[in-house]
Amino acid sequence: MPYAMSVIVSRAIPEIDGLKPSHRKLLYTMYKMGLLKGPKTKSANIVGQTMRLNPHGDMAIYETMVRLTTGNMSLLHPLVESKGNFGKVYSRDMRFAAPRYTEAKLADISEELFRDMDKNAVDFIDNYDGTMKEPVLLPSAFPNILVNPNQGIAVGMASNFCSFNLKEVCNATIAYIKNDDIDLMRYLKAPDFSTGGQLILNEHEMRKIYTTGRGSFKVRAKYRYDKKNNCIEVYEIPYTTSTEAIIEAIAGIVKEGKMKEVTDVRDETDLAGLKITIDIRKNADVDDIMNKLFKLTPLQDSFGCNFNILIDQKPMVLGITEILDHWIQFRMNCIRRKSAFEIEKKSDRLHLLTGLSQILLDIDKAIRLIRNTEQEAQVVPNLIKGFHIDQPQAEFIAEIKLRNLNREYILKQTADIEKLKQEIDDLKGIVARDSRVLEIICTELAEISRKYGGKRRTEIISEQHVEEVTEESFIEDYNVRMFLTSQGYIKKISLISLRSSGEQKLKEDDFILQEAETHNKAELLLFSDKGVVYKLRIHELADSKASMLGDYLNNILNLEAEEKIIKMFATDHYEGHFLFAYENGKMAKIPLSSYATKTNRKKLANAYSLESPLIDIFFLGEDRDFAARSSIDKVLVFNTSQINPKTTRSSQGVSVLKSKKGSFLTKLLPAEEARLSDLDYYRANIPAIGCYLKEEDKEDRQIGLTDIDGQ
Repeated sequence: MPYAMSVIVSRAIPEIDGLKPSHRKLLYTMYKMGLLKGPKTKSANIVGQTMRLNPHGDMAIYETMVRLTTGNMSLLHPLVESKGNFGKVYSRDMRFAAPRYTEAKLADISEELFRDMDKNAVDFIDNYDGTMKEPVLLPSAFPNILVNPNQGIAVGMASNFCSFNLKEVCNATIAYIKNDDIDLMRYLKAPDFSTGGQLILNEHEMRKIYTTGRGSFKVRAKYRYDKKNNCIEVYEIPYTTSTEAIIEAIAGIVKEGKMKEVTDVRDETDLAGLKITIDIRKNADVDDIMNKLFKLTPLQDSFGCNFNILIDQKPMVLGITEILDHWIQFRMNCIRRKSAFEIEKKSDRLHLLTGLSQILLDIDKAIRLIRNTEQEAQVVPNLIKGFHIDQPQAEFIAEIKLRNLNREYILKQTADIEKLKQEIDDLKGIVARDSRVLEIICTELAEISRKYGGKRRTEIISEQHVEEVTEESFIEDYNVRMFLTSQGYIKKISLISLRSSGEQKLKEDDFILQEAETHNKAELLLFSDKGVVYKLRIHELADSKASMLGDYLNNILNLEAEEKIIKMFATDHYEGHFLFAYENGKMAKIPLSSYATKTNRKKLANAYSLESPLIDIFFLGEDRDFAARSSIDKVLVFNTSQINPKTTRSSQGVSVLKSKKGSFLTKLLPAEEARLSDLDYYRANIPAIGCYLKEEDKEDRQIGLTDIDGQ
């Protein structure tokens, strides 16, 4: 537990000034070395000096500094100005140079972190060996906790802060100070990263992050198309990934054959900046390629927010308004402490000048008093007695040089008395009134925003404008013909292959039960004689040829013993209806949507009713005429609009062909396939018995309504 607490409080979690202890110790060391205004010095020198505050190895301290530099580009507003190779945040393999080769100093914006540092704005504590003092926090004049990203893994908890644009943070803070009830997203639109890219804004999720401090959002790379060289150039990538990870991922999917449009990928990063070049095939769709790459590679990545921050040494996960509340309170305390420090200094000065003004009344008396004093030790007591002043005032007067004992010097010094009184009153007003302190904070923020603020680097795009890429996008689509055989074999043959093929190869005593033309991205519904429907994506079936037997459905679907597939239907959007015809003359009209499932279920029981033997199944894109024949040669023509749909798959349906003398339904066909001479003769409102088959219809051997025995 002591170790866990040490990691949480003293190592991994940032505090309200936006820094972890290691960052703070390094920056304070550089500040004490005079690197805020002075020239750069060797990094090894900085690392060595920092060891007086931070008892770690030189490389651990140097790595901490690397992340803060302008050269590494980790921070939106780097705190250390660097010279030399400090690696890049977007490269995993590009190593930074050793500290003896690089130089650094504090960046200009760091001045705002140390504002009023020497005016008792923050508390100081002993360093680890008690030889010097270090600040508990830096008196940051802007919410650095939100401006620069911060990540830490402690014991049992972690912290992950994204960065926000400095100008937006300052404007949001000023607006929040002036009015508690503001819509934060009006001012703080979204996070902003040093590596740029595009942020996909889901407003609901972003508001949740702003409120709770937890959540995630997506960032994607920026790219351009080089028409001359027929390649895509990626020039900004998500903050969370690296060029090497992206290139490896693209190379991997190309090797697997998932992206045939991509021919090569390479890193062309140079002094001009990051560049990943992706060579593509001629006439390939650039946007389609990139959408697929966004789906399959880290070119699009998520940033998980966890705004875990130490407040008074206690870890808390806070929303942005709560963080701003704590920062404002912290900054108000800094300004009050600085004002109290200045009041004390100015009061001391005023007190001394008030004593000096007493001499103005009689300079000659002062000179005479000092000259006539025989012992040096008696000078101060004699001045106290002669002018009715206290010891500090007498000491101050006694230290005045002989050349300054003239009226002009003393008048010039004492002229500041009224000015000091006004300044002290003003400072007391600041200490006493919150409104004055908040006004100072707003003024400082406006100045910082103007001086250091810049344009957003990460572009914001709305979620509505982003094309959602699904797994289907990677499936090649082409027209196919499906063949279902009596013995349970299924073939998927592309129409191109079918044109050049010969007779279909089948097992002995097998025959084709059904053919259907569809495409590779469709879904197949396979109905069995046990009242079950099996769902299969057509692209999951291997392409077959006429000379092959095809796939055995028993192996694919794990059919039960004696179970046979009797009908198949392909669908894209589960629109339309199925018409189930039963031997008892009933028919059920079931919407295809009843067979759609949110999860990828492969098997649905109760696909249709088993109360009466099933005669046939038909797909209805729209209502149409059908002809039904009974076992006593009665024929009924009806329109399916007369049958009301039922949402329950296993519904018995409604009575269509009425039974007479124990008759039953033997055949159902679309009216146009029945080849009846006069459809209206057989037409009736359902339920009906139908009319006997006419002699001319019996004689026509082409009619499809002959019974099972061919009679």
